[in-house]
Formats: sequence, structure tokens, C-alpha cells
Amino acid sequence: MAHVRLERVTKTYGGVTALRDLTLDIADGEFFVLLGPTGAGKTTTLRLIAGLDKPTSGVVSIDGQDVNDWTAAQRDIALVFQYYSLYPRYTVRQNLEFPLKSKVHSYSQSEIDGRIASAAKTLRIDHLLERKTDKLSGGEMQRVAIGRAIVREPRAFLMDEPLSNLDAKLREALRSELKDLQMKLGATFLFVTHDQIEAMSMGDKVGVLNEGRIAQIGTPYEIYNSPRDVFVASFVGSPAMNLAAGELANGRVSALSGKLDATLAGEAARDTSGYSGPVKLGIRAEDVVVGPDQPVEARVHHVENHGVEQIVTLRVDDHLFKATVPATLRMGIEDSVQCGWSADKIHVFDAQTGVGFAYREAKAA
Repeated sequence: MAHVRLERVTKTYGGVTALRDLTLDIADGEFFVLLGPTGAGKTTTLRLIAGLDKPTSGVVSIDGQDVNDWTAAQRDIALVFQYYSLYPRYTVRQNLEFPLKSKVHSYSQSEIDGRIASAAKTLRIDHLLERKTDKLSGGEMQRVAIGRAIVREPRAFLMDEPLSNLDAKLREALRSELKDLQMKLGATFLFVTHDQIEAMSMGDKVGVLNEGRIAQIGTPYEIYNSPRDVFVASFVGSPAMNLAAGELANGRVSALSGKLDATLAGEAARDTSGYSGPVKLGIRAEDVVVGPDQPVEARVHHVENHGVEQIVTLRVDDHLFKATVPATLRMGIEDSVQCGWSADKIHVFDAQTGVGFAYREAKAA
């Protein structure tokens, strides 16, 4: 397969800078997810790796070779887009054959048939081979589009939001299937998405992209539990991390008009040791504790029922924050409840830069 690297890559279109000094390393056989909001530069990154565009500066390399001047065909990388790009009057078999019958290749018919049979079996579309693609469901068409990439046996697979046009139930099923497929093939996958659930459930590594820059790269666990800055903290997680302005002095934080008052513990205490001043505090909804023995009184502002759990928006004075509670806990709008925070779960960010103190100190060192 392929080891893909972008080193200090910048891409501009006229006066617009889509990527800024981007360095990215995708290991051979890794499922790497590039996550970010619309306009972050995700598709631009994919196009540079595929050879559809050239970087303004910096180097794209595959297996240690500078491929800036290589054509897309020379790079031997397969692309799967959110729009299926299938030939509607062709059968599934004919669609799968198409990339193997280009003038660049000289495969025998038996080799073509073998690759199609293998891909169809892997994707469970062998019963659809003689059906026209305009008669397929969305999920079946996406499987065919992926199959058309697989039959080429490329060095790497690039996928640009391939599940975004599918319904929620089908997206969930195909997430699992794609991850299983990558593991079976042992292939290098770069999967581009704005959907954090896809990123967290599929990626070996996740790169969070914001305004053309990498905000953080890490495992899903690292990205969720140790966000580098307030952008990552608020973008990754559903619901988003609660954030509030606060003050830190002698290891003790205060926020929400003094209602949140706690002595930091664990990593947060270590990372902020010796600092006093304004900070930005963050806490995940699941780390907000709701119960009769908690110290802070709050009002229920909103309730979202998610089946096994509820996402409850609580109000303390003019401050709103979210908590995750069991569905069995009965709550109504404007009910008074008691709440608190797990002190060892509080994240502390620099008030000016938004960078987490663990990363702030590492950068300063």
C-alpha cells in the first residue's frame, strides 16, 4: 500500500488561501480521518494527494517519493466521492469493469473477472452484478462506487464524504462495513468528513482541520479526552463541550458567577500549577453530575430525549450548559435541580489563545 505525507503544504486559489503550511503524515495501512467544518480545506487536501491539483508550496510524497509533478494516473490512488458518479445505463458489472479497461492497463478478461468477483464478494454486491445501476438503492450505489475503486487495487484510497448522502441507519451500517473493509484489505485510507461520529468511530488517527490548518492530530480517544484548544473541544463531541470564562488562583477555579467553584485535580491541576489569572474552562456534558447531593442549584432550560439518555440544558443565572442524564430521570422545563462537576474532568484553556494548558506549557518549553 502507501505511506502518504504532506510537508508544509500551502494551497492558494487567487487571493484565497485554502491550506496553510499543512504537515500531515498518513502511515501505510492506516485509516486516517480528516475532520473539519465546511470550508476547512478537507477536499483541497484530498485533491492535492490525488494529483488533481498541485500545491502552491510544500511537498506531497508517497512512499518517500516527491509526487508534486506526477499525474493522477501515475500516483495510482483511488477516489470515492459523496456523489456516486456511476454510469446509469451500465450494469454493476460494467461499472466495475470500466476502470480496468482503460488504455493505461492491459488486463486479460480473466483477470478482470477475478477482480470483479473478489470485490463484489467483499462488498456483498455479487447478486447485483447484472442489474443496471439506476435500479439500485443509495447504499447499493455507494457500494458499487467503492467496488470500482477496489478493483483497481490502488496504493491508497481517498474518500470524500462518501456516506453524507445516505440516511442515518444506512450510514451507521456502512461505517462499520468500510472499517471492516479497510482492515481486510490492509489498505491506506484517507477519509474526509465533517461528521465527528464517522471520524471517532472509524479512524485509527483523526486530524482536525480548521481554516486550512491542522488543529490537532491524535487517536479518537486523545482528540476527545485531551483537546488541544477550544476549537477542537467544541467541534468534537455531541453535545459540544461546555465552555465558560473563569478565574484560576492557587489551584482553585471559579466560574458561572462563582457558582462553579472547585479545586482542580489530576492532569488539570498539574498542567496549571503556578498559574493564576483568567482561563477558559471546559467540561463534557457526561461529566456534569445531576443529583440531590450536588452543590449548585440550576433550572432546566431544555430537554432532548435521545432514547437511552437525555441531553438536558441547565441554566444557572444567565449561563447555559448541558448535562447527560439517564432517560429514567424525569425532568420538566423550569424544574429546579442540583448539579455539580467532577473536578478531575475539568479542562483548562488559555483565556487569550484558547490553547489547553497541557499544550501551552509544552509549546513554551
